[in-house]
Amino acid sequence: MARFGKALLVGSCFLAGACSEQTAPSPDVIAVPAVAETESVGTVGDDAADDPAIWRNPDDPSQSLVIGTDKKAGIHIYDLQGRQKSFLAAEAVNNIDIRTVSTASGNVILAGASDRSDRKQPRLALYTLDSENIKLNPLANVPVGTGEAYGFCLGMLGDGDVRAFIVTKEGTIIDMSVRLSENAPSVDVNRMFQLETQPEGCVVDDRTGILYVGEENVGIWSFDLNQEQPQPAQFAVLKAGELTADVEGLALAQEGDTGGYLLASSQGDNSFAVYDLESGKFRSRFVVEDGEIDSTSDTDGIELILGDFGPDYPGGLFVAQDGDNGEGTQNFKFLSWDAIRKALNL
Repeated sequence: MARFGKALLVGSCFLAGACSEQTAPSPDVIAVPAVAETESVGTVGDDAADDPAIWRNPDDPSQSLVIGTDKKAGIHIYDLQGRQKSFLAAEAVNNIDIRTVSTASGNVILAGASDRSDRKQPRLALYTLDSENIKLNPLANVPVGTGEAYGFCLGMLGDGDVRAFIVTKEGTIIDMSVRLSENAPSVDVNRMFQLETQPEGCVVDDRTGILYVGEENVGIWSFDLNQEQPQPAQFAVLKAGELTADVEGLALAQEGDTGGYLLASSQGDNSFAVYDLESGKFRSRFVVEDGEIDSTSDTDGIELILGDFGPDYPGGLFVAQDGDNGEGTQNFKFLSWDAIRKALNL
């Protein structure tokens, strides 16, 4: 793959207040081209697109879907060519995640998001994905705890235990159980964890029961959800050439029972850091190549799902939000995991 050669303008985001002070990646950072990009979100001239989630169609992987939030307007659903298939208006959803849940009446594709419409009380927004008609159906909107909702992720622990995690700007992580029924879902707060400063991105490794959370100006923490009262364990710290503040979206490439990689959006230098899950060691980093499809900058949310997604993504699909797509718009870029892995010699 080509190596990164295009100098990114430091602090040049068109969005007032959307970018932190940035430095360009070093010349030896690997650049990987995007295969496709989505249509821009509807909000123009503002910090709007934020976080993607991916639903892999098990029957026809080429018909899989990408869900992306516009935190000023609602939730978009795109096909693998980046075409918008539907849109659901929502006031202030920030981060989003998805899981397929087994129920007595069959499988339900559950999507959850952090709702920050009330800046003093976080809300959990739940939806079901109608994959046949390609639309989200609102399921519930539940207030939980205090503070401003920010990050969000779902987890599936043992025996079908569906967990939802809202990360607040104040540093609180709210651990909830979600139970689906024919009438209405129930949401119960199990416990809360605390970090000292503002976190956002989070991801759950369903295999091991480990929750990873990015503290924006510190690094990445892990919480062992199997413990009665998990304590934060340092997974990665800010370090030149590896991870630059702000730490934003997190994603997993799971291999075997416990192995694989953790990917993090290193927003300060517009790159993506890759860590070994088992050892915590930094492995490499990459950027989106500025070519036929433009590069990404000031990336918030990312997502990665392994598996066959058709000929363009035979080993998995990586999606990254682009904070400056030109002409006052934002969107999401799609990359092949096989291409990333080959370029980084993983």
